[in-house]
Amino acid sequence: MQHVATDPRGEELSLAERAYRAIRDRLVMLEIRPGAPINEDQLAQSLGVGRTPVREALKRLQYERLITTYPRRGTFATDVNITDLAHISEVRQELEPLAAAQAARRATATDRVTLTAVRRELESVDSRRRDADELMRLDLHVHRAIYAATHNPYLEDTLVRHDNLATRIWCLFVERMSDMAGHVEEHGPLIEAIIAGDPDKAAQLARDHVEGFERAIRAAI
Repeated sequence: MQHVATDPRGEELSLAERAYRAIRDRLVMLEIRPGAPINEDQLAQSLGVGRTPVREALKRLQYERLITTYPRRGTFATDVNITDLAHISEVRQELEPLAAAQAARRATATDRVTLTAVRRELESVDSRRRDADELMRLDLHVHRAIYAATHNPYLEDTLVRHDNLATRIWCLFVERMSDMAGHVEEHGPLIEAIIAGDPDKAAQLARDHVEGFERAIRAAI
């Protein structure tokens, strides 16, 4: 029986959506390096899909500032510029607390089950001694679970895009950061506040987390 890819809500994903998510995360995690050329045929072959889903995915990724197309030159992974950090943080400092508060107000029983599972995963960070790549993937997973629990698709899409851009900056300086596991573990109390339905506490913890992230990146530069 063929496995059908689904999203965290259990919905079946189209080929274009599967291609988009796979290429997106390769760009976010810098598996496709900043400035590297984007080859549609190679991506299609590596993902086991046709060129059409890849082409559709690349259109979305250009809008999300993860790839750039130049006339007569081709398509490339967007460069990572530390000067973007202030702009990204400005958006996240306003919207991350809003998302955390709305998740605390609106999380369904299913959301709480998902967040509880994520909380358990966070508790095992030190014992597993995860490497940087695993920690960053866990961080992305935590943020995306919180955004989904807002049940506001516009807020979710905006924050996923900005969290992706922030993660690319993080990946660039990760070797210089001293307490990466601690940064990821900070999500534990935030998730607990959301599960407990405490929007004020969730918002404050989210704000503190974003501000701490920016300080840590700037200290690593």
